[in-house]
Amino acid sequence: MEAYCVKCKAKREIQDEKEVSMKGKGGTTRRALTGTCPKCGTKMYRILGK
Repeated sequence: MEAYCVKCKAKREIQDEKEVSMKGKGGTTRRALTGTCPKCGTKMYRILGK
């Protein structure tokens, strides 16, 4: 899956992606993908739908 890398300022494929739960507004949880940028190694996040 693709996500935006803030350091490279471009969309890239997430490397070593893993689905996590993030805290949301009002005590809910939000699904997200986390991983690293293949070019610079920066941590990337992509928030998924419900």
